[in-house]
Amino acid sequence: MSNGYKIEIVPIEKPSPEINVILGHTHFIKTVEDLYEAIMNSVPGVKFGLAFCEASGKRLIRYEGTDEELIKYCIENAKRIGAGHTFIIMLRNAYPINVLNAIKNTVEVCRIYAATANPLQVIVIETDQGRGVIGVVDGYTPLGVESDEDIKERKEFLRSIGYKR
Repeated sequence: MSNGYKIEIVPIEKPSPEINVILGHTHFIKTVEDLYEAIMNSVPGVKFGLAFCEASGKRLIRYEGTDEELIKYCIENAKRIGAGHTFIIMLRNAYPINVLNAIKNTVEVCRIYAATANPLQVIVIETDQGRGVIGVVDGYTPLGVESDEDIKERKEFLRSIGYKR
């Protein structure tokens, strides 16, 4: 691929639909340990996996977590994305809203691409130098605009799960 590029769509695979995924960009090897601490300090006892694609040096996929299955899925997705300095986190029995501020406040984190339980596709560009994330497709295209009944359902749902009073 001399002076060219290739764009690839990488679907994120997860063990079940309710698993939440956080995809981001960072810049330093200590990210793995710092993100582990940020997540654990946010939700004690949380089940999660984390993988980080190192962009220089040994260029390894570094990993951490508390759930072997989620760690495995994170490593496999990181391999398929293959973009330097990206990280992927999968959460079980927790939501991105529980950990996202701690992750964003981790000093090495540069950007969050997605935080979702929806089907997720990562748009990756490959050049002579390597691979990078262009963006993501999170879920599906809207089918319309919410009605008064939809607004009522949304408000009731948020209160039923304890996120609003």
